[in-house]
Amino acid sequence: MQNNRNYFIAIALSVLIVLGWQFLYMNPRIEAQRKAELARKAAQQTEQVQTPAAGGTTTAQPSGAAPSGQAPATTSLADALAKNPRVAIDTVSLAGSINLAGARLDDLRLKGYHETVDDSSPIITLFSPSETKDGYFSEIGYVGNDATGTVPGPTTLWTAPEGAKLTEKTPVTLTYKNEKGLTFERTISVDEHYMFTVTDKVTNAGDAAAALSSYGRVTRYNKPAVASTYVLHEGFIGVIGDSLVESKYTAVEEEPVTHTAAKGGWLGITDKYWAATIIPPQQTPYDSRFSHFTDGQPRFQADYKQEAVTVAPGQSIELKNLVFAGAKEVPVIDGYEATYQIPRFDRLIDWGWFYFITKPMFKLMDFFFRYFGNFGVAILLTTIVVKALFFPLASKQYASMANMKRMQPKMEELKAKFGDDRMGLQQATMQLYKDEKINPIAGCWPILLQIPVFFALYKVIYITIEMRHAPFFGWIQDLSAPDPTSFINLFGLLPFTAPTFLHLGVWPLIMGVTMFVQMRMNPTPPDPTQAMIFNWMPLVFTFMLASFPAGLVIYWAWNNTLSVLQQSVIMKRHGVKIELFDNLKGFFKRKPAPNEK
Repeated sequence: MQNNRNYFIAIALSVLIVLGWQFLYMNPRIEAQRKAELARKAAQQTEQVQTPAAGGTTTAQPSGAAPSGQAPATTSLADALAKNPRVAIDTVSLAGSINLAGARLDDLRLKGYHETVDDSSPIITLFSPSETKDGYFSEIGYVGNDATGTVPGPTTLWTAPEGAKLTEKTPVTLTYKNEKGLTFERTISVDEHYMFTVTDKVTNAGDAAAALSSYGRVTRYNKPAVASTYVLHEGFIGVIGDSLVESKYTAVEEEPVTHTAAKGGWLGITDKYWAATIIPPQQTPYDSRFSHFTDGQPRFQADYKQEAVTVAPGQSIELKNLVFAGAKEVPVIDGYEATYQIPRFDRLIDWGWFYFITKPMFKLMDFFFRYFGNFGVAILLTTIVVKALFFPLASKQYASMANMKRMQPKMEELKAKFGDDRMGLQQATMQLYKDEKINPIAGCWPILLQIPVFFALYKVIYITIEMRHAPFFGWIQDLSAPDPTSFINLFGLLPFTAPTFLHLGVWPLIMGVTMFVQMRMNPTPPDPTQAMIFNWMPLVFTFMLASFPAGLVIYWAWNNTLSVLQQSVIMKRHGVKIELFDNLKGFFKRKPAPNEK
């Protein structure tokens, strides 16, 4: 009994620690980040022209492939777009333009995604020109030497045909010719989603052989406004050779991550829902680098430089890079991995440690979504499937609990018989378990096995873009965000916003009620400490889950409801009394005061 008491005290303390961490640390942090993001967007809308930014040089850094030395960016978006000639991008998924200075992808917006659940809100901006303070772009260029002359780099002005426009049906061809007789012909195409194909044909019309090293980079000036959490990787990512490499922004700020002579793979920068990556030619070795620059404009950069190739006089070579820039939609990412044979490209989505559970669970939910058109309904149906799969284990769990209940009278007899003789009581109890063929820990294994499933579902709801702004019914318009209602303002009847740490919506309350009912299916523990935890646990979890995504809270409430039904059936099958109604009566029955009779 003493061991059980200590065990439950440890659980209670752990829950209180998690609750305190959520309320005192995470909620204020999330609120501060939200205000910072709103302030940033307001400033972006009203920013004015100050000092034009200087372009970078074409000199490669000793450790990698990227130009550096860029001055701080302070130009407005409109003026940055007007600074250089551009080729428009217009597909079913993308809008923006290619900067002919450097042939950069530095103006890209995602037509299918808005900043809020309101379809009239601005669409998501992924790339912005380097002259703006939110610069984010992708660039492919070359590093040469004196014999090769000036090669395409950040400031190279490419030539495009008059009236050219990049669509999924019309590629664009850009040209550049240098003083040494090298002609660069770049063909850029894009599919109906987010994959750009950049094919360079280099022809040497000069008298001497030319040695060239191609480079590619994804450069970003700022970290995401909302910091990442422990369940999601945001920052640098890539498959370099055979290795999956993930590096946080903070880690790269302290020390760059470099790899040499890798072959195959991809690299870039990922956010929660969006990413930008470059897939270099897979058969040519390259050096790669994740780095943070502070020379002039602070920026984060993922880049690679290939081994030099030689173009003989009168000869030409062709190099092809792929650039992904867009939303991390699961079917699209999986399709690119299969179509282009990109190694482990599906890991661009952070499926986590339980990859083998998380991704199949999403596939199941996506299957239901395609039939019913509602991810909330898909969550409910997925929960039923999971409960069905775990039914044999749950049956054993509840059967074990039922057997333990039948043994309660005999246990009480043993306690009365042995009194304070704990060793004798323990030996007699173990013999009773052996005689009755009861495993006292059998009920724990199903719970432990379901923990990875629960965490996998949490990952699916939290990380997949399919859940972003996905509605359920009624007031739930975004399953990936917390329930927006709050009992503090009477669920919107009073004209003020509840503080974050007091926010408690309708679905968390429903979840709390279902958890309370589920716990009342079993007898109240006789130990006072256990009984206290038994009574307070639903309330603690109600507040703790209030800031979780609504989809996860809906899952938990529905799972509790199914568990109550399942436990009732199993207990009835084993001839064990269902304690629910007696426990509810006992909980709500007023206890007499000590001086009352």
